[in-house]
Amino acid sequence: MKKYFINYIKNIVYLFVLTGFISVNAGSYEDFFIAIKQDDAAGIQQLLRRGFDANTIDPKGQHGLYLALQEPSLKAAQALLNWPKTNVNALNAQNESALMMAAIRGELDMAAALIKRDADVNKTGWAPLHYAATKGHLAIMSLLLENHAYIDAESPNGSTPLMMAAQYGTAPAVKLLLDAGADPLLKNQQGLTAIDFAQRVSRTEAIELITAAVRKRQATGKW
Repeated sequence: MKKYFINYIKNIVYLFVLTGFISVNAGSYEDFFIAIKQDDAAGIQQLLRRGFDANTIDPKGQHGLYLALQEPSLKAAQALLNWPKTNVNALNAQNESALMMAAIRGELDMAAALIKRDADVNKTGWAPLHYAATKGHLAIMSLLLENHAYIDAESPNGSTPLMMAAQYGTAPAVKLLLDAGADPLLKNQQGLTAIDFAQRVSRTEAIELITAAVRKRQATGKW
């Protein structure tokens, strides 16, 4: 009887502790994402020191570091970057990484810090260079290329960063890629080249740059 009573008390204590743990972590979950939105680095640091997982995702499949860069909440992002257990290569529900978000937002310092933490410059599928080229962020494009980003990376439909720059980016972004060796003759799965992308939106300067690059390659026998 005494042994049964002791086990009963132990189970009660265990349930009490477990209930408290679940309650605390449920509150921490909400606090974590609120702190990101409010750019509350101190609040995030406190949660992490208490054992909260920095790689927790929200109901939409977005992880904290990605959300911090998306806001942007750069103090929060830095706090997460400084935490050694943060997985900088975690992907969201759309297969996007934190480095991709930094690239499309034009956050050069954050992109550099992510690369220093071994963020994947050559993620398969859509890559950070696609995102930087889409917005014409020259400094980030150069940073990625300096860190061995594949210049003719193929998206899931075979589109390259040059194609994205030709339609959505800027003429300087097109020039940067061409000067760095991007292949203007490549076609995506729809059979479209970078010139076709530029012609879709009547990007005259981009068309001229790519046409000149094609002629140069043909003149030197680079097919």
